[in-house]
Amino acid sequence: MNIKQISFRDVNQVIAHQLGSVFQPTHTAGGGSGYSRNPLGDLLEPLVPHPEFRLLGLRNIPQMPESSLAFSSFSWPGLLKHLRQILIAKAHMEEGIDWQVRPPPMPSTNKPLHFNTSIANLVILRGKDVHSVDLGSFQDPSLYTSWLKPQDAFNAWKTPRAFNKYEKSAALVSNSQFLLKPLDSIVGKAWNMFASKAYLHQYTKFGIQEEDFLDCFTTLEQVISSYTNL
Repeated sequence: MNIKQISFRDVNQVIAHQLGSVFQPTHTAGGGSGYSRNPLGDLLEPLVPHPEFRLLGLRNIPQMPESSLAFSSFSWPGLLKHLRQILIAKAHMEEGIDWQVRPPPMPSTNKPLHFNTSIANLVILRGKDVHSVDLGSFQDPSLYTSWLKPQDAFNAWKTPRAFNKYEKSAALVSNSQFLLKPLDSIVGKAWNMFASKAYLHQYTKFGIQEEDFLDCFTTLEQVISSYTNL
């Protein structure tokens, strides 16, 4: 965003933009011509097919300073090529995408080290010509775990209404290994704090025992293990 001194307001604006790209009204898959009346339920039903996998990651492109919009043009093939590579390479944004990451050849089960395996994905398109967009690259079986068919694992929502002054924009909501590395890092840091008894007294005086912490660690480590073994 080319912001020199980043404030909490700037961070919140980016977060609001990301969430708005998903929760602004749109036509859901199979929803006919009307807008969804249950966007959260429609979002979770296809993306969370198994109770052990409930972490969703969100990516949105493009996102740039408003002053740059007048000098920018976007095509659906270009946006979707970047969005797909963001997905498979676990990138956070368009800058710094690792273009060397490739899906494994089918029916190989040996996934590249940095490849992001998905359970389910939802792509949301907003803007001009959305109904002529080819989304076949997101239906590649090599992107997904073997226990869901690609036609069940991938969904698309579309609306011709532009979002936040962008002529064309795309959002990706993914139940995948997106959040595995940050979650593993957080749990590791929390274990170190717990082992040194940092701040524990502030919890135990309100009745939270060490066993409660251990139960939470066990739950989170099971989540990490499940996503690692996709």
